Amino acid sequence: MDRDEIENLIARVALKDRKAFDALYDRVSAKLFGVCLRVLSKRAEAEDAMQDSFVKIWNHADRYQANGLSPMTWLITIARNTSIDRLRTRRKGHQDIDTPGFELIAPGPSPEQSVVAASEAARLSGCLDALAENRGAAVRGAYLDGDTYADLAERFQVPINTMRTWLRRGLLSLRECMSL
Repeated sequence: MDRDEIENLIARVALKDRKAFDALYDRVSAKLFGVCLRVLSKRAEAEDAMQDSFVKIWNHADRYQANGLSPMTWLITIARNTSIDRLRTRRKGHQDIDTPGFELIAPGPSPEQSVVAASEAARLSGCLDALAENRGAAVRGAYLDGDTYADLAERFQVPINTMRTWLRRGLLSLRECMSL
């Protein structure tokens, strides 16, 4: 996956180019599905969150700005935030009504995409494990479990600004680790 290629696809999606959207989906869906699945833990919910994420990408591709950061960061942020929103809704007791015995099965990632997503997830998990224990737990809580900064600050008994610093430094360390 080439950064320039993904930026080009996002730019074409901003112009509502359906072929570019299909190509973008093929290139990044496995990774985004892995993000959604990691946050939500349930395949059906992760599939719904990924679909919602791609609707957001289609509708807001014109907001993406190539600013030197990875376009995957923008795409992963959309998927993560969409998943966290679903997780928070679920925690508040607003679950969707499921019809017993009836399940819609959406086509999932290909076996190759699943392997790539699993490999990336293992790398990310290893990088998270390399952080100091409380820093790694704080990053997992904020970015994978949907905990607020205030909740984390209270749990680790530190001021909220200290928690923000932990998270910022943790993300910088993760970015460095993942780029190796």
